[in-house]
Amino acid sequence: MPVITLTSDYGLVDHRVASIKGKILSWSEEVKVVDITHNIMAYNLLQTAYIVRNAYKFFPEGSIHIISVDSFHHKHRKNIIIKIDGHYFICADNGIISLMFFDIKPESIYEITLNNRFDDQVSFPSTDIFVPAAMHIYKGGLPEVIGRQIQTMKDISFPKAIYNESEKMIVGEVMYIDNFGNVVSNISRKFFDKYAALQESFTVRFRNIILTRIFEQYTDVVTDWEREPEFHGKSSVIFNDAELLEIAIYKGSVLNGASSLFGMNTGEKIYVEFS
Repeated sequence: MPVITLTSDYGLVDHRVASIKGKILSWSEEVKVVDITHNIMAYNLLQTAYIVRNAYKFFPEGSIHIISVDSFHHKHRKNIIIKIDGHYFICADNGIISLMFFDIKPESIYEITLNNRFDDQVSFPSTDIFVPAAMHIYKGGLPEVIGRQIQTMKDISFPKAIYNESEKMIVGEVMYIDNFGNVVSNISRKFFDKYAALQESFTVRFRNIILTRIFEQYTDVVTDWEREPEFHGKSSVIFNDAELLEIAIYKGSVLNGASSLFGMNTGEKIYVEFS
């Protein structure tokens, strides 16, 4: 049975998240509503894309994902329903889908038209547009009944790692910092393996730090479990569960993780140098 998920930059202090859930329940008290997160930084589409991309696939096929990030209403900006990878995504046409699915083509795209009459009042798109659209799909309705099919949507280029042939170097950048302060880059395992297979050795370099090994998992930094506390705070590089190169501090947090200890922020460069 499909579920409806919610992702927003509304936080949990104000009334907005409760309003969305209340609106859904007013349509049906049986629907399962799951929060992905409401702690997205305001208007941060790249952070949203990373989180939703890595979460949606664990939900049943046919689930409906409402993304209320950078979703303010304006008559010149569309709101859309996208079917992709067997799931439905409802959001503003602000480029979020192109960031999330830079490597997967949509099955169909619809501009939501159920609230675009001249006398319709939209004060809060999440309750006035997104929820009615989601419930229509949830109850088995066809997207074309509440929207018109379109061929394109706003596209934002996903920041991709590159390979500098002359310097034998992958150049990537920080794209996400998680709740433990781990620094996630845009260097994928597949991209790394493509060039690592042709070289004898490599170093991972960022700021003035150089690391020479990529571990398989966080706990691989611990070489003696009887002395495990001594390894707290040790730095490492891994490919995380999203298959992206990540700089981590063992048992770190947002206060003392890789981001804070190394002073790294999104957009900063990370290099993999081959020799």
